[in-house]
Amino acid sequence: MYKLIVTIAVVFFAFILWVIYLANTGGSSVFFDFIRSIPYGDKLGHMCLFGFLTLVTIVGSKFRAFSCGGFKLYYGAVLVGLFVVVEELSQAFIPSRTFDFVDLAADAVGIVIAVGIAYVANKHLTSVAT
Repeated sequence: MYKLIVTIAVVFFAFILWVIYLANTGGSSVFFDFIRSIPYGDKLGHMCLFGFLTLVTIVGSKFRAFSCGGFKLYYGAVLVGLFVVVEELSQAFIPSRTFDFVDLAADAVGIVIAVGIAYVANKHLTSVAT
């Protein structure tokens, strides 16, 4: 099952890279048109894309985590978080893009929601296994 989740995570990450490439080069896509047709679609898109990526990355890494300052941090969430920060900040240096703090906040909301879902799922799976 984890191999399937890892495959989904890799394919979804490749999809996100493709979307980023299109946005960076000024390309168009039916996805962009669809997102523009929804109120706050860009922010919802950020939240859903990076939330889902975080969730499948956490599950695909078998809920591996480390402690930092009394908090349990999932490796998958930290990796996605770092990627998001680098990607969003890089937009300040790409002529066809603009850095938007609200996009970064939407990414963070998606990541936090995914961490919450993963935490509950892991707790449930752990209690069922014992």
